[in-house]
Amino acid sequence: MKGWMGKSRVLFLFGIMLLTLSGCGLPNLTALEPKGEGADVIYDLMMLSVIIMVVVGVIVMAIYFFVLIRYRQKDDNQDYIPKQTEGNKFLELLWTVVPILLLVVLAVPTVQKTFMLADTTPSEEDKEDAVTIEVTGKQYWWHYNYNGLEIQTSQDLYIPTGERVYLKLAASDVIHSFWVPSISGKMDTNPGDGNVNEMWINAYEEGVYYGKCAELCGPSHSLMSFKVIAVSPEEFDQWAEDMKNVDTDATPESESAQAGKELFNNSCIGCHAIGSAPAGVGPNLTNFASRVKIAGILDNNKQNLIKWLQHPEEIKPGNKMTGKYGNTEAKNPLTSEEADQLADYLLQLNPSDITPEDAEAQE
Repeated sequence: MKGWMGKSRVLFLFGIMLLTLSGCGLPNLTALEPKGEGADVIYDLMMLSVIIMVVVGVIVMAIYFFVLIRYRQKDDNQDYIPKQTEGNKFLELLWTVVPILLLVVLAVPTVQKTFMLADTTPSEEDKEDAVTIEVTGKQYWWHYNYNGLEIQTSQDLYIPTGERVYLKLAASDVIHSFWVPSISGKMDTNPGDGNVNEMWINAYEEGVYYGKCAELCGPSHSLMSFKVIAVSPEEFDQWAEDMKNVDTDATPESESAQAGKELFNNSCIGCHAIGSAPAGVGPNLTNFASRVKIAGILDNNKQNLIKWLQHPEEIKPGNKMTGKYGNTEAKNPLTSEEADQLADYLLQLNPSDITPEDAEAQE
């Protein structure tokens, strides 16, 4: 009895711990609180499956305990054998038809919604205004090319709320998977010419939604995070206009930032880009200052940026920035002064007043 009680207490505490930990996590990084059309559809299908499983489980357990109690062995009736039911046509028909009906209840909406989610053709009335974005997965970041808008960005993806945004997904190296659980399902991005998958996303509300790569793609796979910034259609139009009119020759206000710009143009520009240039080896940094995170994982501030510039391998192992710039033989590729100047330059790249903070404030 003592051992049984001890195990029960351990199981109870384990259950409490599981329930507590299941509530941990980032806001807007869960499929259980859908805030987009695709996530809503998936959530409804999931709940339909859960309800059916719970009902079946409860009925089966009720029958199990009824039989366990009703027909348990008794001291005064050791030789009792209950009535045997093999060959009962009604019961055989019942446990054949009921599972078929349950499968039909699950299959019909699942097939219907699967075709709906896979339909990436804009309606006739939305065709002219539909936003289409080419998404490219790279180790370990994401690049976005807004078709028809001449906008190239990386990491943070801006979309308008209340309308479907169509994505054409590919990869430049290995298989990745684009997933923003709060507003959509996930879609693999595959390398190879013409190997493009398509999906659409639609956010109901303004906000910052967290995304993850859902395909094991290398040592920093778990750090391949990104953000979807959903703003009102009016704010999206303003953001797009600001991004299209970026002055790449603008002179920074501070001398330190100007020195950082010269350093960037003499070295970093070989891999990165500012403005409407296409994706290179590294991310496009046009609106770097308004990004939510550095490298997808560090809070965007000067201290973290210098840390990233000096020690990228320690923060994101296996990235393609390590050993490619500055003094590659030194412990730190940049001197403290160079890192400080580069940080000052990058942290003033903010061409639009439409920022993630504005989206978060609308929540």
